[in-house]
Amino acid sequence: MPEGGASISKPSAGPAGTGAPEGTRGTGRGGKPHTAPDGTAGAKGRTAGAAKGAGAAAGRAVPGRRTSLLVTLLLGGLTATPPLAMDMYLPALPEVTRSLHAPAATVQLTLTACLAGMAFGQLLVGPMSDRWGRRRPLLAGLAVYVVATALCAVAPTVELLVAFRLAQGLAGAAAIVIARAVARDLYDGVALARFFSTLMLISGLAPILAPVVGGQILRVTDWRGVFVVLAVIGVLLTVVVWVKLPETLAPADRHDGGVGETLGSMRRLLADRVFTGYTLAGGFAFASLFAYVSASPFVVQEIYGASPQTFSLLFGLNSIGLMVMGQVNGKVLVGRVRLDRVLGVGLAVVLVAATVLLLLSLGVFGETGLVPVAVALFVLMSAMGITLPNTQTLALLRTKHSAGSASALLGTTSFLVAAVVTPLVGIAGEDTAVPMAVVQLASALVATACFLGMCRPWKSGTSTKGGGV
Repeated sequence: MPEGGASISKPSAGPAGTGAPEGTRGTGRGGKPHTAPDGTAGAKGRTAGAAKGAGAAAGRAVPGRRTSLLVTLLLGGLTATPPLAMDMYLPALPEVTRSLHAPAATVQLTLTACLAGMAFGQLLVGPMSDRWGRRRPLLAGLAVYVVATALCAVAPTVELLVAFRLAQGLAGAAAIVIARAVARDLYDGVALARFFSTLMLISGLAPILAPVVGGQILRVTDWRGVFVVLAVIGVLLTVVVWVKLPETLAPADRHDGGVGETLGSMRRLLADRVFTGYTLAGGFAFASLFAYVSASPFVVQEIYGASPQTFSLLFGLNSIGLMVMGQVNGKVLVGRVRLDRVLGVGLAVVLVAATVLLLLSLGVFGETGLVPVAVALFVLMSAMGITLPNTQTLALLRTKHSAGSASALLGTTSFLVAAVVTPLVGIAGEDTAVPMAVVQLASALVATACFLGMCRPWKSGTSTKGGGV
């Protein structure tokens, strides 16, 4: 579909009380009324304005029900890009160390490079999507992602593999940041929280299937075959986006300014203490999760002697826990319990699970096998199902315009913090799980401190409700 394809008008949202930053209520750019972040005031004006913008772009709006299903499926596929790029490759990490004659810490840099690329790539692509719309930056990013992934498959040295993984991450960032920006284009309030939980259901299939598929690929080929499969998936995703995904940001809603306006927008977002608090809390929670992603192949396979297939099954089980809790969050909790209260419970569970993992790794309970460690990891991963979507929702509800820039800051923070902490999990070698547990616990503590110290959820002026108490 060309750039002038149909834009999608936003559905009206249910109530979700929030402490929005000063100046976000009332009238948007160009005098267009828009909804207050609580999703109640001005809903009629916002919907009419969105429909008007859609009509200016294409002369008609895509029917809401059909569009919602289509966009949900496509955005789920786009948000699956990071777990596909990371998780399908995880069972091959020990083999890469042997194939390229590189130490484990160096091979883990291939994960760090991809993470860093995704972090900085979002910072670039997010503002671009606010200026030029969502489709063009997304398609360009996916095309480069396919090329970089193919180059990973033929990398002759670990140094080149790290470089190609960096390029893969930079390009793949477009899928992550624009998927969140499109969601913010379409939804508000409680609807946004529920939509993120739905995305987690769809994208949650990727970490379940990816390591299992990766393990099976290793039965018939080596680690390079994993990247060949990833490149093919990238091609298919690019084609589907080109044919099926319409533009969601009407020309009237785009930013005309250059670098100065982009930096000013980000500066205003970061000046909002509560937005920054949710962003940092989500970033460090993600770091705790990614410490597991980076270290678990060595912990499960090298320390506890599990096969790549057993590791893949355990990894998939943990992803099921994350996905199920995401649905509990979206279908049961949102609209009934304050979102920040749910977030607080999620962070508390992560803290407990990380503490237990550290005690197990230190041998406080004596010799333990794989089962207790696997249970603790399952609890930690499941808690992420109510932690990560709510940090994103609570942060994005603080901004009405510049959704691309806000999404970029969210994603950049998460991936950058994860990229920094990932090498730490291998600092003591491959024979101990203590570094993984320490990083997980420290990250969870910082996330909780940011949430309590900066968001101050007990104050009504900074707490966002999911519709009820």
